[in-house]
Amino acid sequence: FLWRVAQLVGLTAMLVLIAALLLGSETALTVLWNVLIPLVPASLLISPALWRNTCPLATLNMLPNGLAGRRQLTTVGARGYGAVGMVLLFVLVPARRFLFNTDALALAVVIIAVALLALVLGMVFDAKAGFCNAICPVLPVERLYGQRPLFSIGNARCASCTLCTRSGCIDLGPQKSIAQTLGRARQSRAWLLKPFGIFAAAFPGFVIGYYTTPDVPLAAAGGVYLHVLVWAALSYVVTAVAVRSLGLSSSVTLIVLAGAAVAFYYWFGAPVIAGALGLDGAGAGTASIRVAALGLVAVWLWRGLRRVDVANGPRAGGVVVERRI
Repeated sequence: FLWRVAQLVGLTAMLVLIAALLLGSETALTVLWNVLIPLVPASLLISPALWRNTCPLATLNMLPNGLAGRRQLTTVGARGYGAVGMVLLFVLVPARRFLFNTDALALAVVIIAVALLALVLGMVFDAKAGFCNAICPVLPVERLYGQRPLFSIGNARCASCTLCTRSGCIDLGPQKSIAQTLGRARQSRAWLLKPFGIFAAAFPGFVIGYYTTPDVPLAAAGGVYLHVLVWAALSYVVTAVAVRSLGLSSSVTLIVLAGAAVAFYYWFGAPVIAGALGLDGAGAGTASIRVAALGLVAVWLWRGLRRVDVANGPRAGGVVVERRI
């Protein structure tokens, strides 16, 4: 019951936000980008179910629940559509710098379009197969940050599993979602060539790239994408070199990449968040947010890394052997 209430509150909040954005409210932009969105990465480390159980887009996706069909998402389809979601993420986030951070109307239009897409896909696919487990641009981040949740929280969306998604459902098992997404490639360095592997290796640099470029006019959009792309590419290269030279397994590397991305996010974002909350006096608010965030990341990393042996890497035949430590 409480989850249903939370879902209703989330959906109502989204509708109110859209209305405020359509009216050109700068306050709505500030609250969304500097207060609400910054809560998501931390919640994913705690448990991806916190977000997935309350996300208003997921509520819309589940609302019609296969009204026009009960299509399931195959393993091949999940990987293909997942790649589409990653591309959407890499396109939409940098667009904040030249459009969505300042243009409330443009942001409202995009949110409405995505909401309608979630609703329509919910009609033609079973449960979450069409949107939440497929092309949602937040899904790859949910997988990366939610791979070693601090707490186990149940799935409040599905009363029983209908196998709407044949492989990689994060609601069934956050720890197994990435492994199923990468398939056998996770047992060797080949995971770095898979769509999710490329995304994960590039993501810390992607975060840095976003935060090291300012808001600019629409005409400078190309420069924003180039800047972010360079940082993402640098992140990928550094990760690939580290994996090869240190012999790190995919499990260890993915945990470190997730921790690094969250740490960078809150380190760069802390001043803006503190300012939005009125906590930036003498820099104490910024410092407090950074300390709290880095503390959460440290605990998350410790819990994740203690389950695998950092020294274990590719062995004979390219197979990775891991054990608890």
